[in-house]
Amino acid sequence: MAKKRIKNIALSAVLVLSMGTLAACSKNEANKNNISVETKTISTKDLESKLDDKSWVVVDTRLNDAYNGWKLDGVKRGGHIKGAVDFSANWLKVDADNKEKTLEKALETKNIDTDKNIVLYDANGKNAKDVADYLDSKGYKNLYIYDLNEWANDESLPMEKYKNYEMIVPAVVVKDILDGKTPETFNKDKNVKIVEASWGEEKEAYAKGHVPTAVHINTDTVEPPPMWMLDSDENLKKFVLDYGFTKDDTVIVTGPDTMASYRIAAVLRYIGINDVRVLNGGNNAWVSAGYDLETKSNKKQPGNDFGGKIPGNPDLIETIPELKEKLKDKNNTLVDNRSWNEYIGKESGYSYHDKKGRIPGAVYGYAGTSSVTLEDYRNIDNTMRNADEIKELWNSSKINTNNHLIFMCGSGWRAAEVLTYANVMGLDNTSLYSDGWIGWSNDASNPVETGEPK
Repeated sequence: MAKKRIKNIALSAVLVLSMGTLAACSKNEANKNNISVETKTISTKDLESKLDDKSWVVVDTRLNDAYNGWKLDGVKRGGHIKGAVDFSANWLKVDADNKEKTLEKALETKNIDTDKNIVLYDANGKNAKDVADYLDSKGYKNLYIYDLNEWANDESLPMEKYKNYEMIVPAVVVKDILDGKTPETFNKDKNVKIVEASWGEEKEAYAKGHVPTAVHINTDTVEPPPMWMLDSDENLKKFVLDYGFTKDDTVIVTGPDTMASYRIAAVLRYIGINDVRVLNGGNNAWVSAGYDLETKSNKKQPGNDFGGKIPGNPDLIETIPELKEKLKDKNNTLVDNRSWNEYIGKESGYSYHDKKGRIPGAVYGYAGTSSVTLEDYRNIDNTMRNADEIKELWNSSKINTNNHLIFMCGSGWRAAEVLTYANVMGLDNTSLYSDGWIGWSNDASNPVETGEPK
């Protein structure tokens, strides 16, 4: 199988803005160079009539959390207009390498082309205008603005949200919890604990800034060096008691590296905590929302009763013997979330591990360009990419989502994040092969494949 990617449509044509009868014209001042950006508004009736018209693209410009399902900015219903793509105004604020190239690729992937009529909607009167300014600077002219509140207030109009959108939370929801509120999907009778996941002692990252009240978890605590494999169930039991976790807690995992947050979240779910969530976009999302990080050290409070057996969710993580048995069944698919070069055995991906290759039968599941990136599954602000685009990646590798999907990577970090995204999307027949390629290849008796699949 040659390496496949989502087809990108080249952007080229710039059309003159025609005067339509759909809506009245309005002008917004661009932030740069004082350029006057001309946009139109569109009525709900006209928008509804354009949803199946291929010459129109409907774009959700809000935070991706709102697109996923959260009721932000006071909207009556969470989620997005059925058929809408996402291009968040928040992406425009990100300071990232190759930012413009990444944004242009997103426009191409979502078919937001200059020859299309583009409807930009929001719920706060700001996001759509910001994206309109940006698109105008790129040569787009057929731009329309729409207030999502009109659509959300009409229960007869279709909106979509991810089945388990609450598993990844926006910064504003975490802030509400800190302010003593009970946001949607949270139970006021539950004890909410905020933790920060990062590698190393507090001085490495935690002390430089974390979400207020967060208690630091060194990832080495659950996967000790030198090989960083998941620790024994007995040691994981000591870990949860040391931190005072109980099975009935609600835990929100934050951190500077979202991959570490998802790794710890997966371990906590395996241990048996019933409600584990992750701050979508990590600490950067918190700062982007206008909130301050704190540097004080918040100490863990040990406990003596988890309230259930450990692990409480043993089926979430596969051992090597379990994996070997499941690979005998065609209804199970091992999804390899490593870079292409790791998958074909060109490189190991790790400085401390020199064995190269893949597990026979593993299907290339995309990830990123290296063992520490996951850009195939993330937006530019490190939030979850939209589900349709993730499914398109899997379709290109002929991954059958009706199968039981077992996600793996090098040692469990990347795969834990992808596993969570799959769960957010509503794919619950899933698990994590936590030890990954490193665990498998450490045993010389295990079979290995290299090169492109035939």
